[in-house]
Amino acid sequence: MRKILGIFASLLFVLSLLSWQQQKKVNPFGLEIVANIADYQKSVSSNPVNRLVDLEKAIPGIVLDIRYATSNNFTHQTIYPAPKAFLREPVVDALAKVQQELKGNGIGLKIYDAYRPYAVTIKFFEVYPDTTFVASPKTGSRHNRGCAVDLTLIDLKSGKELEMPTAFDDFTEKAMHNYMNLSQKALQDRKLLRNIMSKYGFIPYESEWWHYDFKGWKNYPIMDLSFDELHNN
Repeated sequence: MRKILGIFASLLFVLSLLSWQQQKKVNPFGLEIVANIADYQKSVSSNPVNRLVDLEKAIPGIVLDIRYATSNNFTHQTIYPAPKAFLREPVVDALAKVQQELKGNGIGLKIYDAYRPYAVTIKFFEVYPDTTFVASPKTGSRHNRGCAVDLTLIDLKSGKELEMPTAFDDFTEKAMHNYMNLSQKALQDRKLLRNIMSKYGFIPYESEWWHYDFKGWKNYPIMDLSFDELHNN
């Protein structure tokens, strides 16, 4: 009987260990990842700046063109279940200031992507394993931390995008900030976007004109929560 109880206890221990590992989504690269809603809620309770905020609700008039909620992206697959955009609270506050200043000149922001679950970063790297344009799962993406945004500028009257060096997710040298063989208008609009984003604490990613990281991004953990989980919290 004792032997049976011992085997049963060992089995329970193994099952509980497997359950714990599944909940924590143990990462083979040793990354600490917030992968369940309870841990996220605790982090927000301890520090409200950790909250991931819905951009549409927080910034009036902001336009979303969430490409990964469609097949119109470099993977040619629909990755996100809904066209949503979330960012950390301080990032949203800064982006709202950008939007407000641009509005005075008849210009607005269009968002291509914001928070990105870590599982999506893994998927992207499988499709296009080039760390110039796609983050490695070994490090995670600043998008995974809710501190990076992909965006462009639009004319508020027409709704049309301003002229930029390339389309979104163009993985060529033309997308880089130091590429100068462009029309004067594209150079001007790229500079306008860079200047105003930098003014409010965003750091340009030099290989992609559309990608900006927010200062202090290292202070936020990598996340692997779905849009549905965030939407309901």
